[in-house]
Amino acid sequence: MDPVGTVLGAVTDQPLDLAAHEAAVADRRAGAVVSFQGVVRDHDHGRAVTRLEYEGHPSAEAVLREVAAEIAADPAVFAVAVSHRIGPLEIGDVALVAAVSTAHRAAAFTACARLVDEVKARLPIWKRQVFDDGTEEWVNCP
Repeated sequence: MDPVGTVLGAVTDQPLDLAAHEAAVADRRAGAVVSFQGVVRDHDHGRAVTRLEYEGHPSAEAVLREVAAEIAADPAVFAVAVSHRIGPLEIGDVALVAAVSTAHRAAAFTACARLVDEVKARLPIWKRQVFDDGTEEWVNCP
C-alpha cells in the first residue's frame, strides 16, 4: 500500500472485478468496506440504449489516481480502489468499480459516494450511447 492508502486506480478495456477491488482495500483496522459498481443500463432519459462505448483521454488514469489519492488523504480512509472501463460495453457490463475502507460504515459510505461523484465529475472519459432507433449521442463531452 502506498503512503496515502490508494491501492488501485486504473483505466482499462478489460472487465472490472469488484471482489479484487474489495480485497485491495482490505485492512485489519477497517470495520467497513463500501463498494460501488456502475452498470450499463438499457435506457437513458426515456430512450432505449442498446450499447455504449467509453473513450478516454490519455490523462484519464492519472486523473483517476489523483481523485483516489484525494479521497485516501482523508484521515478516516484506510484505502481506496477505483477503476473505469473504456471501449465497447454491452447492457449489464460494469463500467466503474470503487471500494473504500474505513473504521466505521458512515465514513465508508460518505467516502465512497464522494469518490464516485468526483470520478464522474473530473474523469476525462466520454460515453457514446447507441439507441435502439440507430441514433447515438456523446455524453460528458467538454
